[in-house]
Amino acid sequence: MARKKKEIDNATPLIEAIVEGMQEKKGQDIVMLDLREIPNAITDYFVICHADNIRQVKALADSVEEVAFIKLNEKPWHVEGTNNANWVLLDYVNVVVHVFNKESRDFYNIENLWADAKKTEYETVY
Repeated sequence: MARKKKEIDNATPLIEAIVEGMQEKKGQDIVMLDLREIPNAITDYFVICHADNIRQVKALADSVEEVAFIKLNEKPWHVEGTNNANWVLLDYVNVVVHVFNKESRDFYNIENLWADAKKTEYETVY
């Protein structure tokens, strides 16, 4: 199945809802990477965070889905990684959410792989 870019960039409210869902469950080191200026990028934005344990990874992913649905009636196009919950990916087409456990985030180092992207950091709420 081919990916389609959304015709209108409605990412800002979606990113805000995603970040809110992450903050509600104490997601750590929340960042957004703007990939729109990167040639051949697979999406427009990544929103990334991590948790200390697998249970919290799952809770973060569930919270992101819930807040995005309640606020914007948005559901992910595709979800991966919920079985082992070391890295859960929620694909909203123009925004891809990555929720890692700490070890997986350090290992895959997505922020470094996409270092040319504009990076926005969000407050971790405790």
